[in-house]
Amino acid sequence: MFCPFCRHPDSRVVDSRTSDDGTSIRRRRQCPNCGRRFSTTETASLSVVKRNGVLEPFSREKIISGVRKACQGRPVTDSDLAVLAQRVEEIVRSSGASQIDANDIGLAILSPLRDLDEVAYLRYASVYQAFDSLEDFEDAIGQLRIDHHGAAGRTADGAGA
Repeated sequence: MFCPFCRHPDSRVVDSRTSDDGTSIRRRRQCPNCGRRFSTTETASLSVVKRNGVLEPFSREKIISGVRKACQGRPVTDSDLAVLAQRVEEIVRSSGASQIDANDIGLAILSPLRDLDEVAYLRYASVYQAFDSLEDFEDAIGQLRIDHHGAAGRTADGAGA
């Protein structure tokens, strides 16, 4: 790390702190040559491999913009979308890979979106999973109903059947 003041090629870390969301580290550094201090922010890079093979940096904003279309007209706030994007990033980063396929990101979106809004989930899934017929929608809705019935059974008797 070059000192931004004297361009000395070395620096000493004086203090390190993680960011509030835990995705980056802020380091306070001091140059041994000029003695001045400066801050750096470090993040682990995560690249998305697109279908055409092109690499691009992971972006929460792209997650939000893609999901926002499915949430049009639904009671979903910008804050809800930001939390969803953070959950997706946590899921993706937990794989430990520095590169992830765009398709895997789409899969990672499905569960948090389903928890957020089932109608938006169906809209997103219908495009992402390429629903071809009414039967595809019926199957997805049927699975949601089964899951609701199972969850209702667990909460009704407190034990889960």
